Amino acid sequence: MDLSAAITATTATLRRRPADLLPFYLLGTAVPVIARLGTFAALTGVYLHLELTGRLATLREALAGVEPPPETQDPEALQAWGEGVAPAFEPLATPTVGVLVAGGVLVTVALAVLAYAAVSAGQLSAVIASLRDERGLVGGIAGARSRWLTFLGLYVAELLLWVAVIALGSIAIGAASLANPFLGAAVAIGVLLVGFLAVALVRILFAFAPVAVVVDDAGVVGGIEGAGGFVRSNPVDAAAYLVVAIGAVVAVASVASGIAFLGGGAVVALASAVVVAPALDLLKTVLYGDYRETVDPVSPPEAGVRAQLIGGLRRGWRELAGFVRSTPGSHALALAVALGFGAVGWVAAAPFAEMAPTSIEGRLVGHVPPVAALTFFGNNWGVAIATAFSGAGLVVPALSSLAFNGLALGATAALEENLLALVAFVVPHGIFEIPALVVSGALGVHLGAVSWRAIRGRASRGQFADTLETAFWVTVGLGILLGVAAVIEGFVSPYYWRPFL
Repeated sequence: MDLSAAITATTATLRRRPADLLPFYLLGTAVPVIARLGTFAALTGVYLHLELTGRLATLREALAGVEPPPETQDPEALQAWGEGVAPAFEPLATPTVGVLVAGGVLVTVALAVLAYAAVSAGQLSAVIASLRDERGLVGGIAGARSRWLTFLGLYVAELLLWVAVIALGSIAIGAASLANPFLGAAVAIGVLLVGFLAVALVRILFAFAPVAVVVDDAGVVGGIEGAGGFVRSNPVDAAAYLVVAIGAVVAVASVASGIAFLGGGAVVALASAVVVAPALDLLKTVLYGDYRETVDPVSPPEAGVRAQLIGGLRRGWRELAGFVRSTPGSHALALAVALGFGAVGWVAAAPFAEMAPTSIEGRLVGHVPPVAALTFFGNNWGVAIATAFSGAGLVVPALSSLAFNGLALGATAALEENLLALVAFVVPHGIFEIPALVVSGALGVHLGAVSWRAIRGRASRGQFADTLETAFWVTVGLGILLGVAAVIEGFVSPYYWRPFL
């Protein structure tokens, strides 16, 4: 199959089966939420340690009479203020705090790697199932459970190859330089050229190795061998894919930088995760599957793109309304966590209100409505999606995301100089935005409960797949709600109250 036909098959599959494929890519955006559980646990431990040992009470007393930082850009004045405040924080640096922070970092990294391995295995397993005209989500669930360790092995193997390439190049350059500086320079140029080729070969090999694992149902060694066989037999296709992948990355980076001044960075990042990433996975799977003669790409849908988009938005709104009506318990729990941690954030930040006051008027300086609206939409929808799909990690990550946002909102309110102005700013868009974030938390709770039942054998993979598909459509509905909130927050909330307060 030539590259043009492969791209056509990729586009057709992505358009025909979006809800049977994209949930696993939305789940990929939740990996940071799942991983930061380690950081949250460490910070909770640090807080409890400092509170129980009285160190936080001592800090509060020391800061009680401290003046706020000077409102100046003079670095010497700010440095002098910082030096005056720093001694109050020195008792917080205990060995226990150091151990907790280090442990939190290690746990965060481990969770990130393991979650990414499982999600990546699910993504490519869903892709190959879709290309074989099977249900992608069921295949993805099965693949995530059975292939996560193989994908982890591929990551380790690629890392070792990268280390070997860098180490061998460094040794060659170092040895030549010791013998003769001019020889060292010549060797360095040769090593750079050879190294560039080696890097390209390693990357293209491990671009197709995960595909070989899911297409051939192979292990780490079999996946690497299969990828090597494909690259040797189809060097043009392999090189073409590498060019397309690099071009896509460059294009996304260019678009992101080009509209950064419009505040569209978050939107571009989300589009990259749920459009570019699945398209590239589909493309390389089509190429490799055609090489193995094990895929049968689907035909394009009869409906046009515009009709699909409008139909998808309508279904998303219906699914959102139906989910809210059918899961009152999940919503009650999500709301309780958000409100509870909002109160905790208020109580924790209140003692520092005089030293570190904030102002909504100050934060709105330089506010540009269209830029702000696009930024708010991208950030809030990304948070809602990540919160919802992180619930697949057995509920806790979704609740932790709600807790984090509740803490942030409570602390912001406690530090606000003009609380009435803050409330006036929040209300118009908050009546849409805050319920949307609570719904995303409830969706995470519901998704986590179903995943737990599936792990225990009380729910089938098909039922779990149905829940993932529902979650996809509900997040589409949340996108509509958050879009309305973003427009109001950008164009209405900053202005309407100023004549009255």
